Amino acid sequence: MPGGQPLRDHGGGLDAACTRWGGARETWLDLSTGINPVAYPIPDLPAHAWTTLPDRDAQEALTAAARDFWAVPDTADILAASGASALIARLPLIAPAGPVDIPAPTYNEHAAAFRISGRKIDPDGTTRVLVHPNNPDGRLWSSDEFSDGLTIIDESFCDVCPEASHVQTATDPNRVILKSFGKFWGLAGLRLGFAIGHPDTLTPLRDALGPWPVSGPALAIGAAALSDTEWAATTRTLLHADAIRLDALMARHGTLVGGTDLFRLYDVGDCRKMQDHLAQNNIWSRVFPYSDKWLRLGLPHPNAWNQLEKALA
Repeated sequence: MPGGQPLRDHGGGLDAACTRWGGARETWLDLSTGINPVAYPIPDLPAHAWTTLPDRDAQEALTAAARDFWAVPDTADILAASGASALIARLPLIAPAGPVDIPAPTYNEHAAAFRISGRKIDPDGTTRVLVHPNNPDGRLWSSDEFSDGLTIIDESFCDVCPEASHVQTATDPNRVILKSFGKFWGLAGLRLGFAIGHPDTLTPLRDALGPWPVSGPALAIGAAALSDTEWAATTRTLLHADAIRLDALMARHGTLVGGTDLFRLYDVGDCRKMQDHLAQNNIWSRVFPYSDKWLRLGLPHPNAWNQLEKALA
């Protein structure tokens, strides 16, 4: 319980899986997260990205690339941070007092952030947090499901379906959109995320993050990747094809519950039995504390499908 808080359930944890089931990390296929297995190719970086404090030009270049890529309205502000999780942890700073509605099941860091700040999670809360598409079932939320008060829309997985984005609502002081860079671009270790919203709404977040919320390398890589629309379009096509391929592989083992083109959720009857079977084949998957049936799988790297196919044969 680091810092007095209970550990939260997440994907990853491959080191613990190696300890329990054996095998070197390099032999494992980690499908426990929804991270693109084919990462954006990291460009050559200037030395100053590593050796100097991030400057204004680099921050503005990232913001401009983000505005173009997500078609952010001119009057909406864009705040970059060291990962979406850094923003999620500070969301209580912008939410009015009172309970918060976070429809479950969903990504558990949102509820954790508000509980740590002393807030109650309640369906009657005037502040609402929606993960869109939802993790783990891929549910998409419509605008008529927003709260009359502040609605925070976590679009961490929305880059596979940009037509579903609610970013155009970010001009409303009662709307905040969160974006994660690490998932679609496959660079989760870079730690880069964005909050998009009305300037006045984002001011407490900006003040809390301080003057250098993003590292120099992340600024440079993020700006390059967000400007590469051809890579993004090609990637969406490939991810969609692989999601269909994964569904076909799993058809004999479970029923599709939902998901996105970055992860799929299946009802496999006994999820821990299936997780154990896959782990014996050095494949790590995701199960959830609230379900005995649900198993979530990310997409294999193009060179690793054979390992999964063999385990499911």
